[in-house]
Amino acid sequence: MEYQTIGRTGIKVSNLCFGTMSFGGIADEETSFAMFNRCREMGINFFDCANVYNNGLAEEILGKCIADCRDDIILTTKVYGAMNNGINNKGLSRRHMMMAVEDSLRRLKTDRIEFYFLHAFDPDTPIEETLRALDDLQKQGKILYPAVSNWAAWQIAKALGISAKESLARFECIQPMYNLVKRQAEVEILPLAQSENVGVISYSPLGGGLLTGKYNAKQKPSNGRLVEQDGYRRRYGDQSNFDISERFMQYAEEQGVHPATLAVAWAKSHPGVTAPIIGARNLEQLKPSLAALEMDMTEEQRNEISKLSITPPPATDRSEEITKP
Repeated sequence: MEYQTIGRTGIKVSNLCFGTMSFGGIADEETSFAMFNRCREMGINFFDCANVYNNGLAEEILGKCIADCRDDIILTTKVYGAMNNGINNKGLSRRHMMMAVEDSLRRLKTDRIEFYFLHAFDPDTPIEETLRALDDLQKQGKILYPAVSNWAAWQIAKALGISAKESLARFECIQPMYNLVKRQAEVEILPLAQSENVGVISYSPLGGGLLTGKYNAKQKPSNGRLVEQDGYRRRYGDQSNFDISERFMQYAEEQGVHPATLAVAWAKSHPGVTAPIIGARNLEQLKPSLAALEMDMTEEQRNEISKLSITPPPATDRSEEITKP
């Protein structure tokens, strides 16, 4: 197992992070424990969660999993989404954040959260208020570092500037979506993280299952997230994504590597990524993702795979200036 330092925090984490979105949902408690223990056996010490995952059940199960090894675990969870129908029970207001962190700590049965992620951007709350709430939570010891997910690069950069100006705790980790069919993070988010020495744990390296070998341009899914969940259907439903998937499957077959292993290894190989987040519904599904721990992707392989999809243009849209990551 290789370990990476998250930005400038000094915290060392495994170069894969395990995401617990399935805990208490498609993975029952017994299966969740089995996957957690398998990850620990492989040396993974980094576990990602969110309060909204299965309406708090994921946090509760993860809390049970870490009970005997809490000090060996680097833990994340998130705030933004509603846990009930209360009119103020959503967003990034000080009120909601202060209440949500207490609920997460209780469910996780812990006294602190290493990285506390803002799960989305809240247009109704000034960034300054949210950042000051995070700074207060850090001073109270309830969180160790603020973090952010699903924000645009300009929003993250603005927040970093405010934090510097006001001497507030800054974001020390970013969680963007990143995989072979969704490469927008390469344009500004990953360069921003590298420039400002911020850690990155990217999610969805398998593209919602699109890059696992189940589907191709002609064989569309009959069930699963790509069909049953509107968000995933809108995110990955374009025919172009299935065309990329088919080319990727052919490449994986030629290389004799499971496509899931190759997809995770490709995401892991970007120099701006600290650790991709992997997930699964059971041990069998987890196996090929874990195999990426043993795969060191060469620059040549990464370039070959990258050519299977469309490289997004640079932020200036001057495509002739595209350079290697």
